[in-house]
Amino acid sequence: MNKQLSGKKKVRLTRREFLKAGGVTAAAIGFPYVVPSSVFGANAPSKRIVLGCIGMGGMGTNDMRELMQFDDVQVAAVCDVVTGSREYGHWFKNGWEGDYLGREPARLIVEDHYAEQKRAGTYKGCAGYNDFRELLARDDIDAVTVVTPDHWHAPISIMAARRGKHIYCEKPMTLTISEGRAMAEAVRRHGITFQTGSHERSSRVTRFGCELVRNGRIGKLEQIRTMVGVNNKTAPGADWKPSPIPEGFDYDMWLGPAPWAPYHKDRCLYNFRFGIDYSGGQTTNYGAHSNDMAQWGNNTDHTGPIEVEDLGGEWPRDGLFTTATKVHFRALYANGVELICKTGPYGVGARFEGTEGWVEIGYGGFRTSPESLRNSVIGPNEIHLYQSNSHHRNFIDCIKSGRETAAPVEVGHRSITVCHLGNIAMWLKRKLRWDPEAERFIGDEEANRMLSKPMRAPWHL
Repeated sequence: MNKQLSGKKKVRLTRREFLKAGGVTAAAIGFPYVVPSSVFGANAPSKRIVLGCIGMGGMGTNDMRELMQFDDVQVAAVCDVVTGSREYGHWFKNGWEGDYLGREPARLIVEDHYAEQKRAGTYKGCAGYNDFRELLARDDIDAVTVVTPDHWHAPISIMAARRGKHIYCEKPMTLTISEGRAMAEAVRRHGITFQTGSHERSSRVTRFGCELVRNGRIGKLEQIRTMVGVNNKTAPGADWKPSPIPEGFDYDMWLGPAPWAPYHKDRCLYNFRFGIDYSGGQTTNYGAHSNDMAQWGNNTDHTGPIEVEDLGGEWPRDGLFTTATKVHFRALYANGVELICKTGPYGVGARFEGTEGWVEIGYGGFRTSPESLRNSVIGPNEIHLYQSNSHHRNFIDCIKSGRETAAPVEVGHRSITVCHLGNIAMWLKRKLRWDPEAERFIGDEEANRMLSKPMRAPWHL
């Protein structure tokens, strides 16, 4: 043994402790690791991240499939309050609409995948849970995906952090601003890896566009225009009636911390997006991408605007859907940059306008003025933003290395805060002053009461 190490305390790490340590060096801890040889075996289970997936709708199933393709990931459990349903999907490129989604379809996808890998007729190694707490109680689960309606993100993520689970939480990260701060504190306190599902942070084009802005290619940044998509579902009329809860759906658990409300199919599954008790509507859905791009390009990842006001947002007058039908608000930053967010045709987009040109990124494509900016090269001594070419792969790599993810919890919180501020301003129909350090409105207690929402017992943060 090296004489410098003699007499020092040795620590033998368990598999879970090794994974949780993630990239923390022995020098930083102050004593040498003595790691079991099994950790480094060529096909050792200890090299895999054991994953549990919570929320198996369209996006949850898609995230599971993406992560399951990695050889160093093993999906061991799935969880959903729906056994299986055709109502769970929505229109998307891969044709989720009409597919059976939910707990049992997801479990079978996992078992079929591993059976095919093993070239065996069957594989029985994926558990299915109705209650996420049973999944979190498993000591063999290293990480979880949280892809539920927004009102569940904070309670599940905070419980997962307390259990030492690494978290991939889909966007929008929270239902309220207060939830975001609580999640950030929990992640920091328990030292786990967190990735917000703001996948534009892993887009080469988005990164390049923001680098152009950050390196002054458009001169001094003056205004950012962000876009959110139109409502893509039709609400039932004001005369809607409650209907029987379908078999295989734990509706009370679906509501969870939200207020009790009578069941209707258009309240739940994908359509939760249009209920203010479960979501911030398209403001937070699409805005979680568009305004995240704005934050990145504006170099405001760890702060936010100082002022926000309504520019003509509209809300439904009656019916089951209760989120904004038209988004239009303005936010002002301390650096003088103005952000205008409104409903538009492309769903997701951000246009950065400066004194010498502009850059536009998003679903509408990549455009610049002057055109030559498209061929600009970011030099070695200029600002280079975080590089990730796969949001899911980045999550796994960061669990192992201990490096911060492309969209860590503080970034996710600050970006979605812009959206929440917009909703509050559009609801109150007045200009509001915001303190991004204290995360409070200045001189407006009515607005401050909208920073959080009461939770139905027994749920709490």
